[in-house]
Amino acid sequence: MSIIVDKVNYVYSQGTAYEIQALKNINLKIEDGEFIGIIGHTGSGKSTLIQHLNGLTKATSGAIYYNGADIYDEGYNLKELRSKVGLVFQYPEHQLFETTIFEDVCFGPKNQGLTKEEAELRAFAALKSVGLPEEVYYHSPFDLSGGQKRRVAIAGVLAMQPEVLILDEPTAGLDPKGRDEILDQVAKLHKERGITVILVSHSMEDVAKYVDRIIVMNQGSVMFDDIPKSVFAHYKELEAVGLAAPQVTYLMHELAAAGIPVSMDATTVAEAKEEILAKLGR
Repeated sequence: MSIIVDKVNYVYSQGTAYEIQALKNINLKIEDGEFIGIIGHTGSGKSTLIQHLNGLTKATSGAIYYNGADIYDEGYNLKELRSKVGLVFQYPEHQLFETTIFEDVCFGPKNQGLTKEEAELRAFAALKSVGLPEEVYYHSPFDLSGGQKRRVAIAGVLAMQPEVLILDEPTAGLDPKGRDEILDQVAKLHKERGITVILVSHSMEDVAKYVDRIIVMNQGSVMFDDIPKSVFAHYKELEAVGLAAPQVTYLMHELAAAGIPVSMDATTVAEAKEEILAKLGR
């Protein structure tokens, strides 16, 4: 068992007039090697939740266990935890600060106590794994496009060889091509390395295409936690809390309502195509 979240509550500005309960009795088990999507409207608690998973934020009550150890125990090594549970923030420019891309990616391994040579080897491997060309390695990270900055931020976390990679809206503001490139790369890393990936996203199409399990947050609580097909079957309930299902889900329901006997389980374009062609006998 990689991560267990046990009865976690979190209250902002506790004891003041501005007190807000952001998380309410959260109970989750995140297995090694899963690819999980977390969705929810703004203010649902999803970003607050992921910041608890590597100890950046401490729960008001409850416990979080990483590989069987309570991260709130006295003497627990939070620095080591954060090298194992890597978090890539929504805005990568908040995570980049060195003068060159290569130096930025070296920072994490060096901070882990690796030698200069070991850190550089890790940096080269990480930058290669996210698909950045070598000719930009010694450019300033602030000269890059939004998509390239996200790749550098991901590489900086990967260079520490984490067991869990958490991505908070990694495709926000990117065009469709840039979004697909980033997520295809993440999916490839998940498949090749077997690391646990937790993807926070507003895009129902993205989570439907890439993840194996979806956690839906609403008003600080877990509303649904299941495979994508089962979660998106509740599209009416999702709409009621400001979310939706992938467009394909609506298309399949409209076809069924029109008398075409298609399964309404399809959540991706590929699945819908296969189902429609099957019903047409092709």
